[in-house]
Amino acid sequence: MVHVIRIGPNEYIHVLDNNSNVTRLLEGPQTYTRKEHERVVAGPLEKVTLPPNYYAIVENPVVRNENDDIVYDEVGMVALRFGDTEVRLTSQFPEPFVLYPGEELETEPTELPTVAPNTALRLRATRPILGKDGTTVEKPAGHEWLFYGPATYVPSVNVEVLDTVKGQIIEHGTALHLSARRNHVDPRTKVQRKAGEEWLVQTRGLYILGVDEQLVRKIKAHVLTDKKALHLRADSTFTDVYGVERKAGSEWLVTSDMAETHLINVHESLVAHVDITVLSNRQFCIVLDPYIEGKQHIGAQQLRQGEKKFFLQPGESLRDGIEEIYVLGEDEALLMRCDHEFVDSTPANLLSADHVPQPLPDEGRRRAGETWMIYGPCEYTPPVEVSILEKREAIPLDENEGIYVRNHTTGLVRLEVGKTYMLKPTEELWEKILPPDVEYLLEKQRLGQAFVAPGGRDEEAIQNFESSRDKTRAITFRVPHNAAVQVFNYKNRDARVVFGPDLVMLGPQEQFTKISLSGDRPKREHCINTLCMMLGPDFMTDIIVVETSDHARLSLQVAYNWFFDVNSLSKDPKEHTKIFSVLDFTGDVCKTLGSRIRAAVAAEKFDNFHKHSARIIRGSVFGVDATGKIGDRFEFGGNGLVVTNVDVQAVEPVDARTRESLQRSVQLAIEITTRSQEARAKHEALRAEEQAKGKLEQQQLMNKTKAEEMRRNLLELEAASKIVEAEGAGAAEGRAKSEKQLIAAQAKVASAKAKAEAKRIFANAELAQKTMKRDAKIAHQRKLMEIEVAKAKKLADIEVAKFETTVDALGRDTIAAMARAGPEMQAKLLQGLGLKGFLVTDGKNPINLFNTAQGMIAK
Repeated sequence: MVHVIRIGPNEYIHVLDNNSNVTRLLEGPQTYTRKEHERVVAGPLEKVTLPPNYYAIVENPVVRNENDDIVYDEVGMVALRFGDTEVRLTSQFPEPFVLYPGEELETEPTELPTVAPNTALRLRATRPILGKDGTTVEKPAGHEWLFYGPATYVPSVNVEVLDTVKGQIIEHGTALHLSARRNHVDPRTKVQRKAGEEWLVQTRGLYILGVDEQLVRKIKAHVLTDKKALHLRADSTFTDVYGVERKAGSEWLVTSDMAETHLINVHESLVAHVDITVLSNRQFCIVLDPYIEGKQHIGAQQLRQGEKKFFLQPGESLRDGIEEIYVLGEDEALLMRCDHEFVDSTPANLLSADHVPQPLPDEGRRRAGETWMIYGPCEYTPPVEVSILEKREAIPLDENEGIYVRNHTTGLVRLEVGKTYMLKPTEELWEKILPPDVEYLLEKQRLGQAFVAPGGRDEEAIQNFESSRDKTRAITFRVPHNAAVQVFNYKNRDARVVFGPDLVMLGPQEQFTKISLSGDRPKREHCINTLCMMLGPDFMTDIIVVETSDHARLSLQVAYNWFFDVNSLSKDPKEHTKIFSVLDFTGDVCKTLGSRIRAAVAAEKFDNFHKHSARIIRGSVFGVDATGKIGDRFEFGGNGLVVTNVDVQAVEPVDARTRESLQRSVQLAIEITTRSQEARAKHEALRAEEQAKGKLEQQQLMNKTKAEEMRRNLLELEAASKIVEAEGAGAAEGRAKSEKQLIAAQAKVASAKAKAEAKRIFANAELAQKTMKRDAKIAHQRKLMEIEVAKAKKLADIEVAKFETTVDALGRDTIAAMARAGPEMQAKLLQGLGLKGFLVTDGKNPINLFNTAQGMIAK
């Protein structure tokens, strides 16, 4: 442990005396030697330095007397104010100060707070603040006040800073909405304020809230124009700025006629901004609960027409908003209803469709619930006692168009066709409802399609089908060519048939007769749905199963040609309905004719039926007369259907064994036919092959003849060519041999001369090169030997001079002593160590032990 402590100039330590348990303070600069019974409890510590305009707060400060001297207790320790704090300023402690034992620095040196202009500090006394005499309580604990800027605030242990109050700038058209935090007297206006009371401050300039005031909000004045007003409501009874007493809950408008701007008072609240209502000369409105002569009439209505502009007062509203004046053309009218009894002043010529004035009964008095119409062309503004039910237009109708009209007074429904019609006040358009399946067929067949094919009628599709037609328009249907449609009138209980091509228009009580026919093969019921009956000629196909007398079961596919013999019916329209007496005529025909065919086939054996199936089936359908001739038609008297032909399209056995035997016979017949065709094809192929062979041999002979002629010509040309070639080759070969031998001899002579010259030049060059190399080598060796001799001489002279210099410098006696010193010293060292001899080596170089061992052995 360190006993010597060096304390700097601005340092101090706390030393505890373990014997007396007293802690004292030592300040520097000094060197302190600690005693055994002392202990340094703090330090060395730097003194607290307060720059200008700084402060520090010390906890548990020392006690000072009147002379500002420190007070010590009876044991010698400094007296402290435990639990208290002290603010120390630069003015009080210009020099660095120490902290005595027990004192703690609660707040580090901090710059004194500066209160900016237009702001203030809200302060509260944490303990009673005494006056200058020291006895009078100037400010009790809890008292609050403001410290205004610009200034520097000096903290105090008796005062707490709550917050900073910023000044509020009150501009033109603004105000401060203030509330009292507690009962107090306003220092500016000397008005007594109660806790919770609210008021406005409108004086322009800077305003700093007092300690007993709090800002609720800053209010901006509402600018009033000739197009905007304020809807206000009184929260309590008061007199407003315009001198009008307002009761709690009352509502009123503030317009630009009263002031340019308006500040919402604390006793009133803004309900809404009200826009001005402007009516042009083509507009009107009906005001509900209007103000008349300054008093509101609840439940009343008032008509206001343009040009006009006004503000809706509180409680007033528009019934249907701003409405345009009704402008009616020549083909337009208004359906009116009286809501309250009144005297109608409408011109009489507007109450008639032909504009002929008619006197009104009861002097024009209308009773509640009465309906009438106003016809154009005109401009009309309805009074408040009247409601406009609808605006009607005349409906133009072509000769093939119509509408259903219902009189809601009598309930009668009629059809209007081929003219422009305007509904009367007691009339309305009536919607004709059709069954869903009929609606579905109308949509599918509206372009003249004859029927809906199998699969087109789906129950779910029908139930979910939504027709796009106008149900108030007359229902029309185009009947295709060679077809008929039956329309049934449920009121008169009769039917009419329309033959195509034609257009059917249903009356209010009429409905189409829906036809459901059997279809597919074999026939299934309700497979084809249609609204029109095709008259034919056409055909239908069916598959029936028959059994022969020898119990062979066959499946027949039979087609029937048919048509409706309409010409044979009388001209009475009621007779035409016979063709619709059997709605599923296809199923009825197929069942009837199928039974006749099965009966006829049952009397025949399979082989006979297989050979004469067409005759048997036609005979069963059309019958056979006494002469054995088959008839040509079969009539159904019930509906006038005529079958003219029967076509057996396919016959297929139902039984497997019958089908196999029939297949074998068919295969045998096919095999016989195939073999005969193969034999015929082989014969034709052989004949064609022989003809081709003859032509080929003839052509080959002709080709051989031509080839021989060409070969003879070729041989002649080859012989002539060889003769010419032999003559030319002999002459050319002789000349070439003689020239060749001459050139070869000349070349050999030139070559021999060139080789001899080359050998001579090469030998001379090699000899000169060797001579030069030898001379250069001799000269080089001579120079090297001379240099070595000179070097050896110089080294010898240097060594001699060096040795002479060394000998002269040391002297002869010294050299002799040095020569003797080595062996003598080694001998003495060995004698001291008790060694007879030794060997020193570095372990790396080899040692000759033979010679060394001789020196190591003592003699």
